[in-house]
Amino acid sequence: MNSKERFLAALDCQPLDRPPIWVMRQAGRYLPEYRALKEKYSFLELAQTPELALEVTMQPLRRFNLDAAILFSDILVIPEAMGQGYHFRERGGIGMDYTLENREQIEKLSTTAIEEKLDYVAQALKLIDAELDGSKMLLGFGGSPWTLGTYMLEGGSSKDFAKVKALFYQDRATFDLLMEKISDALIAYFRMQKAAGADAIQIFDSWGGIISGEDYEAASLKWIRKVIDAVRDEIPMIIYAKGTTPHIARQAACDPKAIAVDWTIPIEEAAERIPSNIAIQGNLDPVLLDTKPEIVKESATRILDAMKNRPGHIFNLGHGIHPTARIENMETLVETVCNYR
Repeated sequence: MNSKERFLAALDCQPLDRPPIWVMRQAGRYLPEYRALKEKYSFLELAQTPELALEVTMQPLRRFNLDAAILFSDILVIPEAMGQGYHFRERGGIGMDYTLENREQIEKLSTTAIEEKLDYVAQALKLIDAELDGSKMLLGFGGSPWTLGTYMLEGGSSKDFAKVKALFYQDRATFDLLMEKISDALIAYFRMQKAAGADAIQIFDSWGGIISGEDYEAASLKWIRKVIDAVRDEIPMIIYAKGTTPHIARQAACDPKAIAVDWTIPIEEAAERIPSNIAIQGNLDPVLLDTKPEIVKESATRILDAMKNRPGHIFNLGHGIHPTARIENMETLVETVCNYR
């Protein structure tokens, strides 16, 4: 059983001798080869040049025995394709080229020709798929409608999310219009990723945890469900929503192939809330990769032991890997999972 077969078996909740492993946001400043590329190219150049996106995607797999590659790209390619570009602020964080401030601007957002506008993503996926040659899982991804909407309405990274919340509570019709448009663009985008070689897609609801709990369904989950319902017969879907552990059972009701959980809940408790036919991904605290190998091994083994009798476990971090992660800790993590029986 090669890595791709192992991953697909885990998504189908079949018993395995050890879980497949991949790491969210694999590329990053913790790899010297990535830092060397960043000295020559901007992030946008790396993401928008298929050959460079291939190189960055493959760098972690050349170092570590991971079972899946994840496309190097950004969730904000969708707003860009809809007509609202993005950039990186000099002092850190993301800035949109302009801020959505009224219904008229939202109405002007385009959901047509998404595939053509994001063809560079498709070309990167095709190159990666050819490089992997069926040996490892190829994962595509995209942001959830709510998470993308926060950037579009706030004008970029935000501390209080006041604008997106104000629209949600005060003008639900306009908010829903934006969510509909983003959802339609994502559906076209995910179908394009599948056609270009992606074996599964993860939806990142990175800001799902900042909305009031009683409003999570209306603000975010109903739109994730709309996207999954549209493509569920075409490609396996994985939900990851940071800070939403009270809503795990609701996420499971969307019937994805897998749910990724963050580190704020013991993974065995998450397993109790998720039906046995849905795989579980997670959930090592990323900060542990900044510590010592023995701590990483102990913590990873605890997760593995907790899930050893639950088919359908995909080992991962509970969020993206930190730029300060130590390479020896990544090596220990991968060895611990791959040698577990």
